[in-house]
Amino acid sequence: MRLLLDTHALVWFVLNDPQLPARARAAIQDPANEVWVSPTAYWELAIKVHLGKWALSQPYPSLMQTALNVNRFLILPIGVDHTARLIGLPDHHRDPFDRLMAVQAVAEGLTLVSADAVFDLYGVPRLWA
Repeated sequence: MRLLLDTHALVWFVLNDPQLPARARAAIQDPANEVWVSPTAYWELAIKVHLGKWALSQPYPSLMQTALNVNRFLILPIGVDHTARLIGLPDHHRDPFDRLMAVQAVAEGLTLVSADAVFDLYGVPRLWA
């Protein structure tokens, strides 16, 4: 399986937060699966930390170092083909981070690891509980 981590799934996995369901954690840890992270996720996290909407138990740079290097998650670049898909995307949800992750997941055939059911409206395969 090829997975794309939503922002909260990424953070909860790295911090071993119990809010991440066992099924999602097991899929992320399964060495047979590819695990991808969009720059959208770490961009959203940095903005939310800056705005005080998300407090981390460790500094942002070390969290991301662990996420990307220790766990060997792959970076999914944001391409013009991804952003072009945003033009015709229905307005089920106005969050620009979620909208970009939705089009990336669909374009690349990835299953999104996310608690956010709004992705279902876009036809995004989603793994959670």
